[in-house]
Amino acid sequence: MASLSTDVFYDILRRLDGPSLAAAACACATFCSISREERLWENVCSSMWPSTNREDVKSLISLIGGFRKFYADCFPLIVNKEVTEYQWNGYLENPEEWTEAEYYGDTVELESISPLDFVSIVDIRYKDKTICSKVLWGIPNANGSNSWFHNCPFRIDLLNYAARDDDSESEVTLTVSDGLPPITSMEKERKDGKLWKELRDGLRLSWIVVNRKVKQAANLASWSPLGGQRHWPTDKDFVIRFGSVLPAKDILPCQVVECILIMKFRVVNTEGEGVETTLKLTELSMQLEDMEGAHVNGRNSLLILKEALSCRRSKNYSEVLESCHLYSKVQSELKEEKMRNESRIDRLCILSGIAAFVTFWYYIL
Repeated sequence: MASLSTDVFYDILRRLDGPSLAAAACACATFCSISREERLWENVCSSMWPSTNREDVKSLISLIGGFRKFYADCFPLIVNKEVTEYQWNGYLENPEEWTEAEYYGDTVELESISPLDFVSIVDIRYKDKTICSKVLWGIPNANGSNSWFHNCPFRIDLLNYAARDDDSESEVTLTVSDGLPPITSMEKERKDGKLWKELRDGLRLSWIVVNRKVKQAANLASWSPLGGQRHWPTDKDFVIRFGSVLPAKDILPCQVVECILIMKFRVVNTEGEGVETTLKLTELSMQLEDMEGAHVNGRNSLLILKEALSCRRSKNYSEVLESCHLYSKVQSELKEEKMRNESRIDRLCILSGIAAFVTFWYYIL
């Protein structure tokens, strides 16, 4: 090893992926020194997130601390285990008692957050092949401190807002040449679900949000799908859901919210011999929902997104899935509890009505 030049070591390390490069940096002082080279981490980032090859994105990454820091922030996924601290009595039982500040958020802190500071860097892979790369500067329809955006449900539809002059004419499609299984009819797909299974297992989504002012970044996607629906709302739609659980402490009474990333594909053609299966990406969106399933407004969403950039993350994917499943479990339990409470109230109202009716006729007769 001592007889080899630094150039040889550099040539070896530049061929590694991110986790391998980080591990090699711990092997010896020479590897540690070379692994600090920004060019190495730029190669790692560009291979994992092709959107970072754009010159404007490179300048953004340099502004927030470089590619090495960017990879360290965005490769681990968000983990939130504070869901278990959520208490029913503190949130859903008496929603009418919420104050305006609790529901709409703290306007004082909001004044320090500008929607223009947020940048979305999105990449979609199918079976290790990049099929879509989009970059969105700022948050659409969020101009002005008194904009309707602040009090309306927060939503970003990336396909509508992230088009560029050089890619606006191109559609994002998947075909058999990309690895899709050929299907002869939707009737057969309804029975075996082969195409749905291939989509669910092969798709990977990365949705990185960067705040230029605080110089922080985080990946809000779950990388692999968390669930979805096939053939909805029409017979040829596949809806795939990604996401993460974000902290909302001191922002919303529920303390945590779910970041839901929706990807929708539509089957363009399948019928007939020799017709190639083609799927078209028709939706790629982000929205935030609270424990009750209500959409979070734009005002609180800005606060939550800023908070998410500094929350806990993990490279252990099973831990990430556990966090999301825990949220779904608690959410289901809360919905069941709410239904039981409503059922008890309904029975009480019915009994009260019967008692009032009997009492009325008792005095009449």
